[in-house]
Amino acid sequence: MKKIIFATQNQGKVKEIKKILEGLPVEVLTMSEAGIDIDIEENGATFQENAVIKAEALKGYTDAIILADDSGLEIDCLNKEPGVYSARYLGKNTPYEEKNQIILDRIVSVEDDARTARFVCAIAAAGKNIPTLTTLATIEGHIGHEARGANGFGYDPIFYIDGFKKSTAELSPEEKNKISHRAKALEAMKVKLMDYLGE
Repeated sequence: MKKIIFATQNQGKVKEIKKILEGLPVEVLTMSEAGIDIDIEENGATFQENAVIKAEALKGYTDAIILADDSGLEIDCLNKEPGVYSARYLGKNTPYEEKNQIILDRIVSVEDDARTARFVCAIAAAGKNIPTLTTLATIEGHIGHEARGANGFGYDPIFYIDGFKKSTAELSPEEKNKISHRAKALEAMKVKLMDYLGE
């Protein structure tokens, strides 16, 4: 069975990714499970650039296919902050519960129709025997007036999906994996990877 190494240490992402990639003839490993321990500087200007940087950084350490994502939240009334800095926004070690509350406080007086936002996810695949591939997907929504829900991670409790009356943190994993930005980007990448996985 072929191996895919996902360039992240975020266990929330890993759980989602393994679920979405079910059905492919691959074993999905984290960097630590693959014995790779390196720091990767994400200095790209876009989500796609950062995903490519992370995926290509691991090419010298393995013969496996490497997948990497860069994802984040864009809030229109905050000039698309936190954007590519989503993980480092307000301090890398600041708990997301605190980050979410600060965001809610910053836009407390913003009207509902101006609270538009989206989650963006770029996926890159790289390896010694494949060209670097990328996909990009978004999910549109808005920032609610309170954090709700215990599922998901990161900014999920404050992001409400258009057409739903609940936050992404209130969705079940199965519901989220049908519509999320990461699910859509990974599904598109699955199609691109079929030729290299012998399917």
